[in-house]
Amino acid sequence: MSRLKRLLIGRPLGNDDINREKYGVLWGLPILASDAISSVAYAGQEILLVLVPVIGLAAYGQLINISLVIIGLLAFLTFSYSQTIENYSNGGGAYIVAKDNLGITAGVTAGAALSVDYVMTVAVSISSGVEQITSAFLPLRPYTVHICIATIIFITIVNLRGVRESALIFGIPTYAVILAFLSMLIVGFINQKGGQVDQQISIKAIEPVSVLLLLKAFSNGCTALTGFEAVSNAVPNFKEPSVKHARSVLLLLSLTVLVLFGGTSLLAKAYCVVPGDRAIVVQIAEAVFDRNFMFFYVVATTFIILVMAANTAYSGFPLLVAVMAKEGYVPRQLGMRGDRLSYSNGIIVLSAVAIILITAFRARVSDLIGLYAIGVFISFTLSQAGMFARWLKNRGKHWKVKALINGTGALLTAAAVLVITTTKFSEGAWVVVVLIPALIYFMMKIKNHYTAVAKQLRISTEELKNTNISRDHYRNRVIVPVESINKASLRALRYAKTISDNVTAFNVSIDTESARKLRERYDKLKTGIPLIIKYSPFRKVVEPLLKFIESAEYDYQPGDMITVILPQFAVRTWWQNLLHNNTGIFIERELLRHNHIVIARMPLQLKYDDFVLKTRKNSKLEI
Repeated sequence: MSRLKRLLIGRPLGNDDINREKYGVLWGLPILASDAISSVAYAGQEILLVLVPVIGLAAYGQLINISLVIIGLLAFLTFSYSQTIENYSNGGGAYIVAKDNLGITAGVTAGAALSVDYVMTVAVSISSGVEQITSAFLPLRPYTVHICIATIIFITIVNLRGVRESALIFGIPTYAVILAFLSMLIVGFINQKGGQVDQQISIKAIEPVSVLLLLKAFSNGCTALTGFEAVSNAVPNFKEPSVKHARSVLLLLSLTVLVLFGGTSLLAKAYCVVPGDRAIVVQIAEAVFDRNFMFFYVVATTFIILVMAANTAYSGFPLLVAVMAKEGYVPRQLGMRGDRLSYSNGIIVLSAVAIILITAFRARVSDLIGLYAIGVFISFTLSQAGMFARWLKNRGKHWKVKALINGTGALLTAAAVLVITTTKFSEGAWVVVVLIPALIYFMMKIKNHYTAVAKQLRISTEELKNTNISRDHYRNRVIVPVESINKASLRALRYAKTISDNVTAFNVSIDTESARKLRERYDKLKTGIPLIIKYSPFRKVVEPLLKFIESAEYDYQPGDMITVILPQFAVRTWWQNLLHNNTGIFIERELLRHNHIVIARMPLQLKYDDFVLKTRKNSKLEI
């Protein structure tokens, strides 16, 4: 396993290599912008899926209107997160902004919402990317879930190799995607100007446009804005000056999404592509290029950008939970860097949860999309509300303009949260509505646990001065549980004599015959260590030992420390371990509940299986 790990992930990196693992604008853009850029592949499609079956050709006009509203929100978010990057350069994004300016509950809410959003980013992006491929190659459709899982495993391995390598592997394909979409837009608009677009399509409108219908379509299109928070979360991953590089990436990201999302919406209207079994980007590419090389280039690169959109979550989620772990709201293990200086535990958790979601929903984008966007818009709202509160409190240069923009943005994104939640509640959004409060509850419980542990372990300066660490502070008594007389138990008895003069061998027998045989063999040792044998008619092991410790027979005094030495032999492989009853594990788990009992394991490494074969050849082996 160690060799396989080195092959897949590479050699460990030292702490001094951390600066070489950071990126600038050139590689930061493809890594952090891929989620937002990928939205052009499905945001417009999700809008049309709501509108076309109801209002027919009028849907294409409404697509443009809804796209303009989303682009307006994009402008507010660009300004807001630019200010967040400038004022909070240590990462954490909406979580830190909300916690510092609105309180702990708001901060944890933002962290929980963002965590859900990142998981959904992986699930939706991978599922949508695979959908593009299966739309172009229909025989692959039955294997959609398998392809999704294999893709996630690949992305996981790449990210475990570190920030630098993931940037190199995923950077160039992102620029290839941008080139593919720009080419499609340019050729598409040229064809439209030249009158080469066939718009003869018949779609029957069923009912007039309603406000509720438009709101539902808008909620679907809001997925185009996911991914913007990733840049503010990942500021520490940028080379110095990190703030300048992060803001440049955010601006380039906004311009790219503006061109690609707006342009794709216009082409969808121009070509009147109908959403259905085939993704609209695939349909537009086929209408623009026919099925020549550029068509397959667009399909392939669309798949790549959707897969890489998931990689944005792999950049943002581990950093977010690492910040939260350092403050005690998620398990501390999520704040630890792995061999390649990435937050490997966060990466693995993200992959595992995303695989569960994709498997549960059978990689259906339409089902998963109902769970999407709520989390990110909650974080948008809390982030902008936090910045609004910050300007009111600290003021500064042009604070009124900044407060107005952030306050307006908070109101708009809050309205979007209500729209998305209301229109998608029955489509699966209720899961997120329940999940986020549950995450908040567990995060608070984790924080309370760490706080309680810290308080109980803390030593004051006065206690440090008066602490006396002497050998006579405790009276150490040793018990060695003995199942049989063998090399492991003898080794444990020898060790026990080196740490205490008060040693007792203890055995629990389930029948009198085995107790008699053990006594006969033990008496031959002449160790001077008394052997206590207790009969256990109900085959209990730990209870007789605890009862013996507390009994007058053992003469335990309050303040005594009891060391229980567990003889243990170690086999070579995991499956060999399954062949033994491993009683020591259960004894250890129960005894650790008692403050006055110390557990020590005395291992004996056994030789390989061929030891038995050699012994049989040389002499008769008694078993």
